[in-house]
Amino acid sequence: MADPISLPRLAIALAPVLGLLIWLVYDGHSVRTSVQGLARMLIQLSLVGYILVFLFKSDQAWVSLATLSVMMLAASAIAIRTSNKRPLRRYAQVLTSVALGGGISLATVIFGVLNVDPWYSPQILIPLAGMTFSNCMNALSLAIERLDGDTDSDPDHAVRVALIPITNSLYAVGVVSIPGMMTGQVLAGVSPLIAARYQIMIMCLIFSSAGLSLLIFMRLQRIERRAKLLASEPTKN
Repeated sequence: MADPISLPRLAIALAPVLGLLIWLVYDGHSVRTSVQGLARMLIQLSLVGYILVFLFKSDQAWVSLATLSVMMLAASAIAIRTSNKRPLRRYAQVLTSVALGGGISLATVIFGVLNVDPWYSPQILIPLAGMTFSNCMNALSLAIERLDGDTDSDPDHAVRVALIPITNSLYAVGVVSIPGMMTGQVLAGVSPLIAARYQIMIMCLIFSSAGLSLLIFMRLQRIERRAKLLASEPTKN
């Protein structure tokens, strides 16, 4: 089992990051977005440890549900961050897709696979929800960028493109990479056989949640386009 990471040793992990940023600047690339992302990552992960300590001590269902609501709202906002079109209607469509697609997959794991008691146990529900909604967010963001970038883009093509990252991870898992959750469990001393079962559960969770969110979003897009076409047709006397 690996020793707990001290802050001085954790700082060593920043060495290759700083080296990469210097190289990017040297080659003339902009690092503004990368620096902002790294800064947010450091601040958010530093704070989330304290927040999770508070949440994990809670035995109230509303605390877990409120946390999940905030996560979905944030994921939906980030998903349309790079979109040129950000009407409230699109945000509502993304939020609906994340809530339904992610919620269905998450509920299946919580009630069917893990049989968590109580179901709102924050130590289990919140980390799983984080993985679920973040993958929905990434998939939807890629699909939206594809749809906005090409007015003639085929929605089916946008879905295929958005699923490439998670599909690649399905191909690579266990061959090219050992995913984060499995790695963490192995480092914590859990049997690799048991860790593999949990990782299979996670891979199914993130693939189904991302796919369902995409399909729901695309269906909402089709409904919106159909409504616009009907509204634009001349009224017959």
